[in-house]
Amino acid sequence: MTPSSLERFAFTARAAREWGRRDPRHANWPVVYVIDGAGGARGRVYVGETVNAASRMKQHLGATTKQGLASVRVVLDDTFNKSVCLDLESHLIRWFAGDGRYLVLNGNEGIVDAAYYDREVYRESFRDVFEQLRAEGLFERSIPEIENSELFKYSPFKSLSPDQAIAVEDILDGLFEDLAATGTASTSVIQGRPGTGKTIMAIFLMKLLADIRDYRDDDGIERDSRFAEYFVPEHRELLQGFRMGLVVPQQSLRQTIQRVFRKTPKLSPSMVLTPFQVGKAAERFDLLLVDETHRLNQRANQASGVLNKDFRDINVKLFGADDATRTQLDWITAQSDHRILLLDADQSVRPADLSAEATARITDAARSAHRLYPLRSQLRVRAGEDYVEFVRSVLRGEAAAPIELGDYDLRFFDDLGAMEDAIRERDAEHGLARLVAGFAWDWRSKKHPDTHDIELDGRRLRWNSTAKDWINSPGSLDEVGSIHTVQGYDLNYAGVIIGPDLRWDAAAGRIVASRDDYRDVKGKENNKTLGKVYSDDDLLRYIVNVYTVLLTRGIRGTYVYVVDAGLRERLRGFFTA
Repeated sequence: MTPSSLERFAFTARAAREWGRRDPRHANWPVVYVIDGAGGARGRVYVGETVNAASRMKQHLGATTKQGLASVRVVLDDTFNKSVCLDLESHLIRWFAGDGRYLVLNGNEGIVDAAYYDREVYRESFRDVFEQLRAEGLFERSIPEIENSELFKYSPFKSLSPDQAIAVEDILDGLFEDLAATGTASTSVIQGRPGTGKTIMAIFLMKLLADIRDYRDDDGIERDSRFAEYFVPEHRELLQGFRMGLVVPQQSLRQTIQRVFRKTPKLSPSMVLTPFQVGKAAERFDLLLVDETHRLNQRANQASGVLNKDFRDINVKLFGADDATRTQLDWITAQSDHRILLLDADQSVRPADLSAEATARITDAARSAHRLYPLRSQLRVRAGEDYVEFVRSVLRGEAAAPIELGDYDLRFFDDLGAMEDAIRERDAEHGLARLVAGFAWDWRSKKHPDTHDIELDGRRLRWNSTAKDWINSPGSLDEVGSIHTVQGYDLNYAGVIIGPDLRWDAAAGRIVASRDDYRDVKGKENNKTLGKVYSDDDLLRYIVNVYTVLLTRGIRGTYVYVVDAGLRERLRGFFTA
């Protein structure tokens, strides 16, 4: 395939007019273009595609949102067609957003991932276009560096799977219908297993709603893009003064998303909230999206006395009394008119999380109201859509038929040192390869940094030194992450240590939990406030959920090491490719 050429001119009416006259293709050929310029603390960039670049430049020059942009680069290629240009446009938007050097002025309504003839061949050529733009200073990092970054992984400029896109359309239809009927409240539920993109959907919806709220008539929305029909004056009017937030119960993931929002036009870190911030808020929200809804708390002993007091105070503020049956989900319901809840009950990992009965009520109510949106496409693990259920079945001790793994790198190790070495090799090759483990060892190094926490097969390892964005922190390759640092994150490779908290009981012929070996105090604490006592079977369910999450982090591969000898032999056949 011949290399694409890059043509440049100043973003002025005269330069655009002169360029448009030089070649018939400038007014009648599918192209992709990039307009960039200084602005604020960082530069700004806009990426587009068109079959009439000369005419499109006139439109952009008259658009208020493009004022201050300075340079145009047009990608020309004799082999391009409309589908190729749409795909290249989407790739460049995602790469610019992930690189973080520029604020991306595009909306996310037109991001596509459609199939077309010779798509993979064309996508190889996209890398050449990227390198041409990088050579001119428009990108700072390489494609692998960008695609491993949190900005890329949690960017709102993601191409949605078919079931995600259908859910977004249905949710928007229902929301705008409810907003038009003043006084109507609603609760929608997005349900999906690990890797189905629930968090991405929440971020995508936040950006899309902000774009609809703020679009101008001269923005030139592409009317054939998937969500263009929502960019109409009546929807814009309904969203004026619209107060929305994204609730993220997990501290580590919350801070990661805040950094993404800080670098995304129309979104702000202040929109990413804790459940306690929602409960204390003086003003109601028009819309709250809740990521990992199953990780919201019921009334239980919190991590500090201050949070216990806050729980009581919020209940009194919202309900007039400290009703111990109230949960953080009740706070969100009381503080919002509309809610979109993203959940997977099988990712609940602590007794303080919403109960299984509570999450069942949520999904049943949403199903009855025709507001339940299941996600099925596996977007993380390249082993296919059956992998997650395969892992769950194995850990539950159920019969699990072998699955087709393709080129997924699933390995079983008898020596921890060998697995650690392999993870380091994968990190050198692909980045984002980490060791993770169940909470089966005390966190001694938290107070004594010179101490090691895990000692196995002659290797001495420490738990994660930070709970905030541990995966991307310095030194994380030399540490072991826990469930509380990796839930919600992607890795290229995960080396999973299944500790002695999970064992094989030969006499009973089943997998069991070892309460003494499970060191997460909050993970096995009875609930005195509600009078709940958690049995060993309850504990087993939480521990199985923990390991299911850990074993579904790896995009390219998962490596497994099991401490208990009986369980090691039980699982060996399942995790040996």
